[in-house]
Amino acid sequence: MRTHKCGELNKQQLGATVDICGWVHRRRDHGGVIFIDLRDRAGLVQVVVDPDVADTFTIAEHVRSEYVLKISGIVRDRPAGTTNPNMLSGEIELLARHIEVLNESETPPFPIESDIEVNEELRLRYRYIDLRRTAMQEKMKVRRDVTRILRNFLDDNEFFEIETPYLTKATPEGARDYIVPSRTHENSFFALPQSPQLYKQMLMIAGMDRYYQVVRCFRDEDLRADRQPEFTQLDIETSFMNEDEIMVIMEEMIRQLFAKVINVELDAKFPRMSYQEAISRYGIDRPDLRIPLELVDIADDMKDVDFKVFSAPANDPKGRVAAMRVPNGGELLSRKDIDDLTKFVSIYGARGLAYIKVNDLAAGIDGLQSPIVKFASAEVWASVMAKTGAQDGDLIFFGADKASIVNEAMGALRVKLGHDLKLLQGEWKPVWVVDFPMFDWDEKSGRFNAIHHPFTAPSCSVEDLVANPATALSRAYDLVLNGTEVGGGSIRINRTSMQQTVFEILGIGEVEAREKFGFLLDALKYGAPPHGGLAFGLDRLVMLMTGSTSIRDVIAFPKTQSAACPLVSAPAVVTDEQLKELGIRLIKPAGKEKTPQTS
Repeated sequence: MRTHKCGELNKQQLGATVDICGWVHRRRDHGGVIFIDLRDRAGLVQVVVDPDVADTFTIAEHVRSEYVLKISGIVRDRPAGTTNPNMLSGEIELLARHIEVLNESETPPFPIESDIEVNEELRLRYRYIDLRRTAMQEKMKVRRDVTRILRNFLDDNEFFEIETPYLTKATPEGARDYIVPSRTHENSFFALPQSPQLYKQMLMIAGMDRYYQVVRCFRDEDLRADRQPEFTQLDIETSFMNEDEIMVIMEEMIRQLFAKVINVELDAKFPRMSYQEAISRYGIDRPDLRIPLELVDIADDMKDVDFKVFSAPANDPKGRVAAMRVPNGGELLSRKDIDDLTKFVSIYGARGLAYIKVNDLAAGIDGLQSPIVKFASAEVWASVMAKTGAQDGDLIFFGADKASIVNEAMGALRVKLGHDLKLLQGEWKPVWVVDFPMFDWDEKSGRFNAIHHPFTAPSCSVEDLVANPATALSRAYDLVLNGTEVGGGSIRINRTSMQQTVFEILGIGEVEAREKFGFLLDALKYGAPPHGGLAFGLDRLVMLMTGSTSIRDVIAFPKTQSAACPLVSAPAVVTDEQLKELGIRLIKPAGKEKTPQTS
């Protein structure tokens, strides 16, 4: 139907008669001459309609925004002084000779190109309109390019692309499963995969050596800006490679990706940091290294002070007292700002936000301004000032509580201040976080949980793992970019005895292990090679590379924060006939009003 795309027309076609198709982006009537900006995925072109072609002019008078047109015409130079450098076709225009209306359009629910902020729910309800916008099409293009470059790299490095099932068995991997009833197997259910973890391990046992897959994953968990109930990851697994070798080849892949898609040269070698160092310095295991603020432990200074808010956690093995220096914070932050920040850290469980304003360091304790200064000696504050590297005009914030609360609250405060005060240094800062603990202790349930998943290999022997599970480290690694975890993986357990030991530490007994993971335990008996891998969050990578703030902006048809799709009104009720065929009867949930088909 067309000889060229709108955005492809330029001086090379001068004098040629061409056919183009697209949507009316804008129509302007300039006293007898009508201008139409026609838009397709490739861009815009200006069409001029003169009244000397009467039939064509009459059609142009009646077209409106988002009408779909086919236009035949002659490419010519724009008049002097009217070129548009912001358009790929800005040096030429199309003199229309024939216009065919392929379809009309109602007025869109919101402007296609506008600085007007549109409610996200409305955008998702009319996602097919939202996706017409240039910014959204550019994001979809970047997503296409990212997927292509990643596939090409892995193909060139002898990885096989292999698909794994979507209908599988429910296994505990950290989030709730989406379950699917089986019509052919009464009272039985499939689960949608949270990841292809067990399948890719069995592919290694099958001798596939190097596997990858651009795969959909499903997790029924609370949502946020970088989470969706269904998301895409680049899943990778290798045999006969250790963690260092895996990280090296993955670094090269990410470097090539950024260079080829957005023309960014990342560091020749990504730094590595232990989990413990990340928590100690930044309060979080996915630190944004662009922010030059760090946490400093001062518990030793606070153990004997007459201020229980500090001394109690300082003497508690599970407590932490940390300080964070904000350069020039005394000048940049008002008292109202500090009050607002106190409310902010309360979201993370902090009961307050102590601070000291450094007015005159040379004056000793007299140069410090804060209600808490009186609770400790000059020697204590001199030590704190030295540890934090304080200077005149700085503001020192303090966190004192259980270590988990201090880390979360102060880590979040660090990120907020870094962005609010525009402290970011550099544009892209990748880092590998390694040496994660194998387990963390859940006080409520009185048992260990796996930090990553139950199939991660420890860095110690079975005997040492049994003797000291609380201090055992894993052979896991996460790639963090600008404070976002974009990839994570580990070396896997490849021996049955080690896998059974990990299950026992996690409180998964022999019967439960056999019921849920019997197929894996059996497979490990048949010459399972040493293997490991990782998965990259494709949506998160594209989000970062396009400067978006939510993965919803880089997914064609995402769900809302409540895991619903306004476009097709999903989830939705199903008929009684469908339920009967599946052998399902719906009941009223405890504590909820009865609604039709609520299960």
